[in-house]
Amino acid sequence: MRFTVEKAALLKPLSHAQGVVERRNTIPILSNVLMSVKDGQLNLTATDMDIDVAETLPVDMAQEGSATAPAHTFHDIVRKLPDGAEVEVSAEGGSRITVKAGRSSFQLAALPTDEFPVLDGDDLTYNFTLQPDALRAIIDRTRFAISTEETRYYLNGIYMHATDSDVDPMLRAVATDGHRLARFEMALPEGAKGMPGVIVPRKAVNEVRKLIDDVDDEIEISLSETKMRFAFGHIRLTTKLIDGTFPDYERVIPQGNDKRLSLDCKSFAQAVDRVATISTEKSRAVKLALEPGLLTLSASSPDAGMATEEVEVGYDAGQMEIGFNSKYLLDIAQQIEGDQVEFVLADAASPTVVLDAGDSGALYVLMPMRV
Repeated sequence: MRFTVEKAALLKPLSHAQGVVERRNTIPILSNVLMSVKDGQLNLTATDMDIDVAETLPVDMAQEGSATAPAHTFHDIVRKLPDGAEVEVSAEGGSRITVKAGRSSFQLAALPTDEFPVLDGDDLTYNFTLQPDALRAIIDRTRFAISTEETRYYLNGIYMHATDSDVDPMLRAVATDGHRLARFEMALPEGAKGMPGVIVPRKAVNEVRKLIDDVDDEIEISLSETKMRFAFGHIRLTTKLIDGTFPDYERVIPQGNDKRLSLDCKSFAQAVDRVATISTEKSRAVKLALEPGLLTLSASSPDAGMATEEVEVGYDAGQMEIGFNSKYLLDIAQQIEGDQVEFVLADAASPTVVLDAGDSGALYVLMPMRV
């Protein structure tokens, strides 16, 4: 195997590949990236047995064949080469990879290509496409609420499913960690009707989000009950899905909240951020005291002191006080598209619904805390 390619063209797919490869592996081959050259094209594949990402790019002076190379070391070498450098990669006998550029030359240990595992994804029966903006919105509006608690593994991802309604069927994405819930929905794409509810793992969500940052082409999504594939341009990411049952999130969304608070999202977020400077590091608690037309934010801690700030708001119900984790408030505020954010409250002990005036497809639920 031999090929020549410009540094920038090689660095990008290597960056994508090394995002999938774990730094520490008990299985040596999983530390490597698989390179296959055929018909003047280089195919780079990386996997951790749960996700694999494959990317194709044109190369020069190609000699067909395949080899593996240590993903992180290979990436670091290419990254440190001068801009515009022509990189020549060759493998003889399968045990060594040679990387040359200008006067630089590197010898890397290779592992046999037949040891490299492939994530099979040929049985993906549901297929539909999404615009990049739509997939970015699905991920951004929900992933901050994904649980990091490994014991409740079924919450360690985004739950995607099609709603049953025949009037306005929707594609819905939900994430929750038990303290907050994020739900985003959009019109159901053609081909997604009847798709099973699937839980896309956190790592796959984050890798897909990085990959689609600059994408303009439609994204093809294929899935079954156990796997899901995202394909666009010359990139294909396949992931296993979380094998578990997502809880009935509809029961968490309160329906009877009767107090409405509307306010400027940017001003609110800045005020929360300032007041939270004083809050206790562990709880990050901020108290919201409401009266008609006025919101008073406050925080206190035995060591740092106390802070208060007043914000003019749209609110005409009775006085009430409620506490929230300031980080959770700021996480939601970052996802609000419109200028106005609306809180629909019941009392100090009940979940609060947060709505985005600029995006009717987004809904958030926040559990209060004692302050």
